[in-house]
Amino acid sequence: MTAIEPSPRVGVVTDVITHAHDAIGSLHRQSTRLTAWAELVHRSLGRGGLVLAAGNGGSATHADHLVGELVGRFRRERLPQRAVSLVADHGTLTAVGNDYGFEEIFARQVGGLARAGDVLVLLSTSGRSRNLLRAAEEACRRDVTVLALTGPAPNPLATMSSDALSVEAPDTASIQDAHHVAVHALCAALDELFPATTEVIP
Repeated sequence: MTAIEPSPRVGVVTDVITHAHDAIGSLHRQSTRLTAWAELVHRSLGRGGLVLAAGNGGSATHADHLVGELVGRFRRERLPQRAVSLVADHGTLTAVGNDYGFEEIFARQVGGLARAGDVLVLLSTSGRSRNLLRAAEEACRRDVTVLALTGPAPNPLATMSSDALSVEAPDTASIQDAHHVAVHALCAALDELFPATTEVIP
């Protein structure tokens, strides 16, 4: 095996790890909030509600990930849950973006899919993405609960949401690292609320 020589760039790597560690550490102070979110989502799904999720860029992948865990499974076998990612349908995104503008790509889907009592999870490192703000506006108009994962507060999305978990971190990547862990923590809490099943659904 070739020996790895020390590099002056190691500081860049350690900075990324340190910032991620600190951002994730801030979630400890908000564990009660994440637990309450899980209970809220569980109640909505138990009433036949729908969980919708959206974000841009890296946050879009987190929205997809959350929905994948709900429809699939996280740690144990359970029945699939009703959830949809608003970033996953490329045909709808491009059609709405072309006809109504990029700001409306999520709001239009909320208008078509969401009903009172549903839950909309929005992820934004800045809390200022106009398409997410429009989605939140549409959701609030329809009595849909809006849960926001954002970067440092105050920010517009956190202010207009039903509840927000805001991560204090120096850069976008660190905020996204914390959001990824928050999604997993939320799913872990939901696992404790959903009844386990021995049925394996292929």
